[in-house]
Amino acid sequence: MSVEDQGPAPGPGDQRRAVALSITFEDFAKVDIRVGRIVEVEDFPEARRPAWKLRVDFGPELGVLRSSAQITNYAREELEGRLVVAVVNFPPRQIGPVRSEVLVLGTYGAQGVLLLSPEPAAALGDRVG
Repeated sequence: MSVEDQGPAPGPGDQRRAVALSITFEDFAKVDIRVGRIVEVEDFPEARRPAWKLRVDFGPELGVLRSSAQITNYAREELEGRLVVAVVNFPPRQIGPVRSEVLVLGTYGAQGVLLLSPEPAAALGDRVG
């Protein structure tokens, strides 16, 4: 990527903002990110914004946990069986009738949310660090 592709140079206020959003390594270490496999995808017609109800298997230590995910740019068939990474130690969050227990991670782009995927050899429940 060239310097021109990176956008405008940071202004004086940008440095303050970066400092305000900074966390320590100890803060980051508290976030438990694990590898899981989507084992079930259900429609979520009650959601205010289009979303799927997911069941994600994190292996024997954590088992299968639920999530609501706004990843409707993926077809059900693309999601079932897919490896994902998710934060597993946020408190559960009630999203309509769904108790979301994990946050599946992705990036936001023009195509919608793009899921983060571990290497195919990653095992269910592996920690991301």
